[in-house]
Amino acid sequence: MIDVLFPLVRPVLHGLDAERAHNLSLRALAALPARRPAADDPRLAVEVLGRRFPNPVGLAAGFDKGATVPDALLGLGFGFVEVGGVVPRPQPGNPAPRVFRLARDGAVINRFGLNSEGLDVVSGRLAARAGRPGLVGVNIGANKESDDRLADYAACTRRLAPHVAFVTVNVSSPNTPGLRDLQGEAFLDELLARVVEARDAAAPGTAVLLKIAPDIALDALDAICATALRRNVQALVVSNTTVARPASLTETALAAETGGLSGRPLFGPATRLLAQTYLRVGERLPLVGVGGIDSAEAAWTKIRAGASLIQLYSALVYQGPGLVGAIKRGLLARMRAEGVANLAAAVGRDAAALAEG
Repeated sequence: MIDVLFPLVRPVLHGLDAERAHNLSLRALAALPARRPAADDPRLAVEVLGRRFPNPVGLAAGFDKGATVPDALLGLGFGFVEVGGVVPRPQPGNPAPRVFRLARDGAVINRFGLNSEGLDVVSGRLAARAGRPGLVGVNIGANKESDDRLADYAACTRRLAPHVAFVTVNVSSPNTPGLRDLQGEAFLDELLARVVEARDAAAPGTAVLLKIAPDIALDALDAICATALRRNVQALVVSNTTVARPASLTETALAAETGGLSGRPLFGPATRLLAQTYLRVGERLPLVGVGGIDSAEAAWTKIRAGASLIQLYSALVYQGPGLVGAIKRGLLARMRAEGVANLAAAVGRDAAALAEG
């Protein structure tokens, strides 16, 4: 029902401040009666991270920061949902306004700054959904004013890992000062060691994922891949939002806002980085492709670039939840047209070409 209504309510939502519209969408989802999505075509299933994902289309972190509606989101047809980011202590994030729609570019700029209700609240909500179907993961970070960011990540892992399918280590948000510094080789090695140790103690069956920025140089990518493999991370998420501002942006006034850019303009650079990552790790480390997915064709390109799973968020602002079903139908149509029996057969197939952009 909500996907049918979206074209009618979109003008109302887009007439509101972007953050207010986001909060209204969360309340609407919370008010919906619980529902299970229709069963997916088995050809869309993906076996990865020690789990069977019913389809590869996931919701990226940032929409449901507080884990208030993960089951309602699964009911929209997502194969998995990532909630968060979560930090140990509650923090308000940056002052509003802090999210902007670049409508003509199909893009969003946000500088939320990891606003979070904190570990106690979010862990309680995730614990309360024990036994419910559906794959839910959580994105974790560090408090802005933390004296020990490594300890923050470890604390989040210990508390949250028992309640989720995967924990995503976010060292790539551009909106927390110094956070991206943790992508440096020495910091990252110690961080992942601490997180994996905390995961092993709390919930050995929970996967640890690492989310990286699209703005890194290829020599830094070499080090990140090597460190992730050495520390037995289960997947890389490529990528977070970008601090770059492509010359192609038409919403030039809004483009001047600080924050991370997501949506259609991110598709090219994020997909190139995804392909470059696949060339480095191959089948040793599954990849989650994120950035600019707004159609089945874009999703298929991410898979060909090396993604076993994909995530989207910004395109929902413009196309609504009906996009999830459209992508799944489009993937099946492409598989039929190309004689592909399962998605795994297409993963990384064109990585070498797509790595060159």
